[in-house]
Amino acid sequence: MRHFFQRRWKSIVSLTLAGLVIGLAASWILGGKLCASRNHPVSVPKNLPVEDVTFSSASGATIHGWLVTPATNRGVVILQHGVRGCRTDMVDRARFLYAASYTVLLFDFQAHGESVGKQITFGHLESRDSQAAIAFVKQRFPGQPIGVIGVSLGGATALLAEPPLDVQALVIELAFPDIVTATKDRLEWMMCRPARLLSPLLTCQIPMRIGVKLDDLRPIDRVAEIKTPKLFLNGTRDPRTKFSEAQEMFARAAEPKIFFPVEGASHVDLHHFLGDRYERLILDFLEKNLK
Repeated sequence: MRHFFQRRWKSIVSLTLAGLVIGLAASWILGGKLCASRNHPVSVPKNLPVEDVTFSSASGATIHGWLVTPATNRGVVILQHGVRGCRTDMVDRARFLYAASYTVLLFDFQAHGESVGKQITFGHLESRDSQAAIAFVKQRFPGQPIGVIGVSLGGATALLAEPPLDVQALVIELAFPDIVTATKDRLEWMMCRPARLLSPLLTCQIPMRIGVKLDDLRPIDRVAEIKTPKLFLNGTRDPRTKFSEAQEMFARAAEPKIFFPVEGASHVDLHHFLGDRYERLILDFLEKNLK
């Protein structure tokens, strides 16, 4: 009987160790996929007079984008897409802004679209692309007021920029508060709530993979420093940036600020979800702040 329990115990230990090794290997592979660059050709949109532009970024990438210039320029709006997206995701926003006589810059973050990069860094290198975009439009349109609309990663990146972006208006949509919470939320969304406990298997890779501390990827710690007028939007049913997290981000933000809850929306394109209501909201905010 004693030998039976010894063999049983050894089997349990062996299976546990094997499961641990498999779990660690799987999490390392998943972490690599999450950071992997998403480069691909970008198709020119129809019925939008875009000019191909490039500019250098301190991220190390040459940033590729489109500039849309109306006959009468009321100001410049920079559009920043979400993770693993590209500038085409922002074309519909560019259309209504162009129709309202705003110059629009759409660009691909490093490691996205046509802006080559080694890996996605969840706002670390991408924040340098934001700074480079602002420098580009300031050189091209000196003296013009500038606004930024950032979606998900694009919003978090706008908040992570150091020093704070030198612009007159910020629209922050669906931005995660910090990378640890974002990882937990996405594990819960993909699997189930207990899966949040697995987040350290992914977040512990970030310093090794992209060379930054987890504390460097906390937009919620930066919002109190940003005095630019800010408009925050978040869906009330968003599983990837929970509504309570968006409320906490807004609570910590410096004035002036506005919070717009999007009833019933999950982590979706809020322009498509709200339609004309979104456009009126954005144009009203820009009208008041891009002067």
